[in-house]
Amino acid sequence: MPDLTLLAVFIPTFFLVSVTPGMCMTLAMTLGMSIGVRKTLWMMVGELIGVAIVAIAAVMGVASIMLNYPNVFTAFKFAGAAYLIYLGIKQWRAKTKLTLDEQQTILTKRSNLFNQGLITALANPKGWAFMVTLLPPFINVEQNLTIQMIGLLTIILLSEFSCMLLYATGGKSLRIVLNRNDNMKWLNRIAGGLLIIVGFWLAMS
Repeated sequence: MPDLTLLAVFIPTFFLVSVTPGMCMTLAMTLGMSIGVRKTLWMMVGELIGVAIVAIAAVMGVASIMLNYPNVFTAFKFAGAAYLIYLGIKQWRAKTKLTLDEQQTILTKRSNLFNQGLITALANPKGWAFMVTLLPPFINVEQNLTIQMIGLLTIILLSEFSCMLLYATGGKSLRIVLNRNDNMKWLNRIAGGLLIIVGFWLAMS
């Protein structure tokens, strides 16, 4: 089992980091606002898998290699940013009332949602750097590494999921307010604009 003293520090530390507004939380709020919490869960699955990969890679030392060879990482980061900006522009230009087929082509495809979460988590250099600096101090070299990683990953993923759910629910509440005022055009533009911001944020980070 992970050291209980270390866990007592790690749990609030990582929760505070997770709940702080960032790319993934902004993305969760954006999708919660545009398509609802239930469909946003597919993005969350992709993001959680991406975070788990980054965390494991950080402990194994792979993250250090990635950060020392920035060209490949930068190409992947810009490709992910371009993808998010493309989806944001498409959402911005969406009609006020969409047909079912049109809705499926913008943000509601499960594969698109999953990819958005996965790409945002994997292509975020701050996420890699953060895991490299945060995780090693909480690893006790005298105990089983696998068991410790399972414990830490469980905490990380639960924190990330709870915070994304919180942000997505907030986005859904904003959607309800805008729907009452018949402002679907502005809803699409806000959601699309936030998605574009996340894309540029990723590209510039």
